[in-house]
Amino acid sequence: MNDRYETLERRLNGLAQSCDPSQPLVGLIGLEKEGLRVAAPGTVAMTGHPVGCGSPLTHPYITTDFSEALLELITPPLPSGRQALDFLRDLHGFVYRHIDDELIWAASMPCVLEGDRPIPLARYGRSNAARMKTVYRRGLGNRYGRTMQIIAGVHFNFSFADALWARYRALEDDARAPREFRDDLYMGLIRNLQRVGWLVPYLFGASPAVCKSFLQGRAADLCAFDEHTAYAPYATSLRMGDIGYQNQQEEGTGMKANYDSLDSYVRSLTWAIETPCPHYEHIGVKVGGRYEQLNANVLQIENEYYSTVRPKQVTGWMERPTLALHRRGIAYIELRSMDVNAFAPLGVDEEQIDFLRVLALFCLLHESPRISARERRAIDRNQVLTAHRGRDPDLRLERDGAEVRLRDWAVELLDAMAPIAALLDGGRDGPCRRSLASQREKVSDATLTPSARMLAEMRAHGEGFAQFARRLSEAHRDWFRARALAPERLAEFERLTVASEARQAEIEAADTEDFDSFLARYFAQRFDNA
Repeated sequence: MNDRYETLERRLNGLAQSCDPSQPLVGLIGLEKEGLRVAAPGTVAMTGHPVGCGSPLTHPYITTDFSEALLELITPPLPSGRQALDFLRDLHGFVYRHIDDELIWAASMPCVLEGDRPIPLARYGRSNAARMKTVYRRGLGNRYGRTMQIIAGVHFNFSFADALWARYRALEDDARAPREFRDDLYMGLIRNLQRVGWLVPYLFGASPAVCKSFLQGRAADLCAFDEHTAYAPYATSLRMGDIGYQNQQEEGTGMKANYDSLDSYVRSLTWAIETPCPHYEHIGVKVGGRYEQLNANVLQIENEYYSTVRPKQVTGWMERPTLALHRRGIAYIELRSMDVNAFAPLGVDEEQIDFLRVLALFCLLHESPRISARERRAIDRNQVLTAHRGRDPDLRLERDGAEVRLRDWAVELLDAMAPIAALLDGGRDGPCRRSLASQREKVSDATLTPSARMLAEMRAHGEGFAQFARRLSEAHRDWFRARALAPERLAEFERLTVASEARQAEIEAADTEDFDSFLARYFAQRFDNA
């Protein structure tokens, strides 16, 4: 193995020698999949959240993201990727029972848009908590534009098994408390996922083209594919590039989260939530009696900070995420950089999940120094370059202050991951090894990547992006409708629908304070009264 990976090799060998094959290393896996509801004419659906799918405020699995039309389907944490995919399949099937002739859009980039303002904000009911969620979204729209907020993605949530943490801590002879050790290693994993995160859009990026209506007349360094479609010839994931949400967020704010430690991360986000930002003060907060944003600070709340990967802890009702992390540490990691896979009905497939399991363990075991200001700039630049030019055979990224060809770096990383895939497969020719082999083929031949396949299929069918995505959306709808839900699953989802609506009614009935006081109390949560 390359000298660069000596620490990884030592740790991996130690785990392999102490490994009990009956105990999994990766703990639980969950998926969050966003999907835009699209009306029959091919535009954003203007209907409300589907009747029969429960309350988006309180349903654990079926909710909305920015827009009333942007579904978010969430699986519980499950022991395997296959189980998570099966649950996600059933969620899609249940939703399709309730949306008549609408489609769930098969791509990350949105359908034909009729301007920014008509995009409906998500609504959650009459409670203060519901109003806060809608005001937050109104603030996002005012800050970044609504079109940016209806880009969809897939989030991969994962944790490592308790048995791995115990063995790893013993191998490292680390005397720290288990939570401190786990939090520190999870933060190191996050830093490594950022360093090599460009691999995800290269291998799985599926947004090389956009409908021109998405650009809303904005300047963009894109070519004309046809009259209605713009694209970049070597693009992998324009969603993750400089026409996406994350880069616009930092203009004028100077906001960068600090990933040196969990405490540094929490405090950097807390600073942003509590610090006024002249860039947003011109919007106003309460204008003519209506809240235009929750506040005029650098961030309204933690979730506004876009990042490709986040440390996460399960939150209590109306508990701030930073306080949950401060109180109970990191429970799992959320990888947010995957496009919706237009070729998979679920937007993600098992091969992707198997590779991400390997990538996660690689990033946990590989040494992870703190990220300097120079490396931070390189990480951001590498992401944008890969998003816009990842399939260019001559593309070079920056590593350790020097240029390296993307393909050479990718091959090196996949080589380093091979023993990890073998460990996860128990030494057999299992799914992780097969997925790794598939990713090697994409590095050797960029035409095999989803982004290249999309453009090739659009050319072969003589269709632009919106036509392509609609054709696949209709095929996916037919796939879901051809599969009946198991009676016990249908009963479970119907029970959750009723329970979520009852819970929303309870919350609304219990509201006794005005919205101003509710907001003040929410933001008054501090570490010292945690």
